[in-house]
Amino acid sequence: MQNADVIVVGAGLAGLSCALHLRSAGLSTLVLEASDDVGGRVRTDVVDGFKLDRGFQVLLTAYVEAARVLDFAELELETFDPGALVWIAGAFHRVSDPRRRPTELAATLRAPVGSLGDKLALGKLRFQLEKTDREGRSRRPEVTTLDALRNAGIGEKMIERFFRPFLGGIFLEGDLQTSSRMFEFVFRAFAKGDAALPAQGMGAITKQLADRVGRPSIRTQAEVAAVDGNGVTLASGARLSSRSLVVATDGPSAAQLLPELTAPRSCSVTCCYYAADDPPVAEPRLVLNGGCEGPVNNLCVPSQVAPSYAPPGASLVSATVLGNPKAANAQLDGEVRAQLKTWFGGQVKDWRHLGTYRIAHALPAQPVGAVGAREVRLRPGIYVAGDHRETASIEGGLVSGRRAAEAVLEDLSG
Repeated sequence: MQNADVIVVGAGLAGLSCALHLRSAGLSTLVLEASDDVGGRVRTDVVDGFKLDRGFQVLLTAYVEAARVLDFAELELETFDPGALVWIAGAFHRVSDPRRRPTELAATLRAPVGSLGDKLALGKLRFQLEKTDREGRSRRPEVTTLDALRNAGIGEKMIERFFRPFLGGIFLEGDLQTSSRMFEFVFRAFAKGDAALPAQGMGAITKQLADRVGRPSIRTQAEVAAVDGNGVTLASGARLSSRSLVVATDGPSAAQLLPELTAPRSCSVTCCYYAADDPPVAEPRLVLNGGCEGPVNNLCVPSQVAPSYAPPGASLVSATVLGNPKAANAQLDGEVRAQLKTWFGGQVKDWRHLGTYRIAHALPAQPVGAVGAREVRLRPGIYVAGDHRETASIEGGLVSGRRAAEAVLEDLSG
């Protein structure tokens, strides 16, 4: 007996996007998720009234697929101020987008993140990327992000003090060896739109998709042990059949189920959350470590962006550490507090630790040659989706899900 037209393995962004497109086309779909809820890497936990995203993330409103698939109004998006506060030599310096914050132009020009020539080169690079479409960008030589910045005329000081912490927090690697294709994609999205948080946390994105797919079509705590062209075998031994199968997990998990796939190298990240009586940063802005000292790469106060992230009268602080440090959580907490004490003073000792998330497979690495649309058809009846088939981003996960669904529909109709 056939359980569904299509079985989708994984209830993250890619899997839910795929299921949504398939159901819209009239196919019955069963989504299997190994964990206790939907979301994958885009989940939010509630701890003592604080909303803790599983790793600091933002939704970029310039993402085309996200705007098409998601209901932004229902998500109640709250936006960051464009720019950042950069910690350099014992002080914070404001760096803003002069087009959106012209009143902060003078402060941005004075900020010791780079020379005037660096800032002019950055403005020129932004202009070039904004006016160049995707096809035009694909014709540009592909190099590392580090080389792309150097080739654009941006000096080492600005690379070290601004781009390593800013892009490092996006790519989850501070050496800037990520492909220039990914840099251009992300930088253009930041320039054209806002970075935002849903009022109920980033997990609201996947919950919205799951509600539209239909909860009865999603089965949680259903770990898949093996797949073939006729369905799946669960870890429990149960057999579920389908006409087609889509594996929409992270790269390493997909490679375990599909031996013809090579698991992409993963970038990991660690996120420490704290409850504070008062916000250490009053404005809804990202804070960057431009001094390269201490474990924290970037910090923000999510409750200053979206007040619902914290209970009334409290603030939520999120500190991001790249990679997966060897130090145990208690030791890492001490190292994080020691660094942040130099930034914010004695108030840090009174912060209450809410949780530490260590995410081993936070993003697939995106070196030169690894960015862009990859094949979603693997063999008859078996397809694959995930941000490892596109760009390592929310947008990439959604696009890959749609592409897999389109391939399934094309093959079944044929």
